[in-house]
Amino acid sequence: MDLRPISAPLATRLRNTLVQYHSIGDNEWRVAKKTKDATVWRKPSEEFSGYLYKAQGVVEDVTNRIVDHIRPGPYRLDWDSLMTTMDIMEAFDENCCVMRYTTAGQLWNIIAPREFVDFSYTTSYEDGILTCGISLDCGEVRPNFVRGFNHPCGWFCVPLQDYPSHSLLTGYIQTELRGMLPQSAVDTAMSSTLANFYSDLKKALKT
Repeated sequence: MDLRPISAPLATRLRNTLVQYHSIGDNEWRVAKKTKDATVWRKPSEEFSGYLYKAQGVVEDVTNRIVDHIRPGPYRLDWDSLMTTMDIMEAFDENCCVMRYTTAGQLWNIIAPREFVDFSYTTSYEDGILTCGISLDCGEVRPNFVRGFNHPCGWFCVPLQDYPSHSLLTGYIQTELRGMLPQSAVDTAMSSTLANFYSDLKKALKT
């Protein structure tokens, strides 16, 4: 499947969708989890029957370095405890690619290992950076994995006005794990995963 012709319009549509999420009013979100590193909210997704999650926290580093640790590349596998493999299947340029990755089982393996094939795009946003993605239904599913699907998701990373060496990191995630799963297990896993994402990322940036 040749994805190059659709990469530019897909990237534009994806960016516009994330900017739209970023403008959703505070009154539409409900707190799902709060830790010292981040707050996680949720609201019903318009893409599927689950939730759109929003996570936000201050990270003590500059935007470029933070995003380099989040987007597809050499750093992510080193620190993200949920991600077990990652392969770049096709690179359109340094900021745009298709990747296949797998995640570990969760909640004592009630949620079995998942596999995703995602289109990923990184671009500038105001004074910072937006890195975003969406799953593609392509490629064979590996044995022993369930194919999950990421509806439009992404991370906005902007410097704090008064402390440019610190950044505000805001994520929007709506993952359809698929398979026969109780919704309560999915909700618990998503909130905890997003909160842990911040603490793991902060530890990685200090090394």
